[in-house]
Amino acid sequence: MVAHVHQKYNQRFTEERYQALLAQIENDCPGQLEFRISETPAFMDKALKEKLIEAGEYVVSFLKRADLKELTAAAIPAGCNVPGEPAHSHYLTLDYAICQNAITGDLEPRMIELQGFASLFAFQEYFSGLLPNYLYVPEGYSYFFDKTMNGQTFISLLKSTICGTYKPEECVLLDIEPDKQKTRVDFFCTQKLTGVEAVCLTKLEVEGNKVYRRTASGRRVQVKRIYNRVIFDELQQRSDLTYSFDFSAKYELEWTGHPGWFFRISKYLLPYLDHPSVPKTHRLTEFAPAQDQLANYVLKPLYSFAGQGVVFDVTQADIDAVADPKNWILMEKVHYAPAIKAPEFDVKCEIRMMYLWPDGAERPTLTTNLIRLSQGTMMGVRFNKDKTWVGGNTAYLEM
Repeated sequence: MVAHVHQKYNQRFTEERYQALLAQIENDCPGQLEFRISETPAFMDKALKEKLIEAGEYVVSFLKRADLKELTAAAIPAGCNVPGEPAHSHYLTLDYAICQNAITGDLEPRMIELQGFASLFAFQEYFSGLLPNYLYVPEGYSYFFDKTMNGQTFISLLKSTICGTYKPEECVLLDIEPDKQKTRVDFFCTQKLTGVEAVCLTKLEVEGNKVYRRTASGRRVQVKRIYNRVIFDELQQRSDLTYSFDFSAKYELEWTGHPGWFFRISKYLLPYLDHPSVPKTHRLTEFAPAQDQLANYVLKPLYSFAGQGVVFDVTQADIDAVADPKNWILMEKVHYAPAIKAPEFDVKCEIRMMYLWPDGAERPTLTTNLIRLSQGTMMGVRFNKDKTWVGGNTAYLEM
C-alpha cells in the first residue's frame, strides 16, 4: 500500500463527502445497494500490482491446460450437469488476501479462493468511476490493471462477453428472484451498461427446445443467451419455487457463465495449484494433520458461496462432523496484514481480480477489481458487525 497516499486520503476524508457518495449511489441505483461500502479504497503500488498480475498469470496458464476438463470432470456434482458448456469460462475471479512476507516484511498476495463465475463487474465500473468525484484519488492511479483500459473499453468488453453475437434483449441475466439478491445492484448496473435485463428463473417460458421471456411491455422475446447468476446450492434449497426451465435439457440457446464452470474453477482446483501465492491445500479425504497442527488450517466446503460453512479455528470434532469429506478441503491458514492505515486503527484487505474471457479470445483479460476490508478475523458482515472503515470498495493501482 502507498502509505503517503493513504495518509493524504485520510487527511482529506470527511464524513459529509462519504455520505454524499452513498447518496449519489442511492440516487442512481434506488433501493439496490445492500452491502456496506467502506470509507476508504486501497492504494496499491506498482510492486504489489505486479505480484498480483504474476500470481494471476500462473492461474490463467493452469486454466489453459489441454486436460483441464478431464482433470475437473469429478468437480461437477451428480445431477448438476448442464448441456451447452462452452470451451472455457467467460468469467474468472481470483481472491487474494494481502499478507506480509515474514522475512522481507513486504506485502504479498495469498490466494483465498477462485471462481469461474461472474462477479460485480458492472457495479465496480460504475462505482470506481464515481468515487473520485467525492473522495481523494491522486493522478496516476487506476482501478484497471492495464493503463490501456478505460471505462469505455471495459464496457465494450463486458457487453461482448455477456451478449456474444446477440442483441441485449435476446439475452437475460438469470437468477432466483433477482430483485431480492444482495448483488442486485450489479444487476441494475448491468442493465444500464449493457442493456441486458435481470430475469427470474420462474419467469422463463419454455416451448419445445426454445426459451422465451416477457419484456416489461409484455412482448414475448426468445432467449438466445443466458448470463447465468444462478447458484445451484441456493436453487436446491428453494423447494418453494415453481418453474418450467430444465437445466438438464438441451435448448436452442447459449450460456455465458455456464454452471459447469462454477464447479470446475472453484476450491476444487486449489490442491492442484503449486505457486508461492497459493496456500498449500489438501482434500480432506487425503490429508490428516496431527492434532497440534490443526490450528494451521482452515476447513472449507468446496462449493459454498460468500464464505458459508468455513471453519476458521479447526478442531478434530469439526473434521469428524463432516458428513461428505470428499467435498471438503483443509487449506493452510493465511494471516492478513494490517495493510491499510485508517484514522484510528489498521484494516485488513482482500482483493478480487476480475477477468473477462469473451468468445473467440485466446485467454482471459484482467480488467478491474474489488476489495473487501475488515477489522475482524475474516472478511464478511458477521465478522465486522457495527464497525466502520470496513466493507467493499476498490483498489486504485499505481500506473
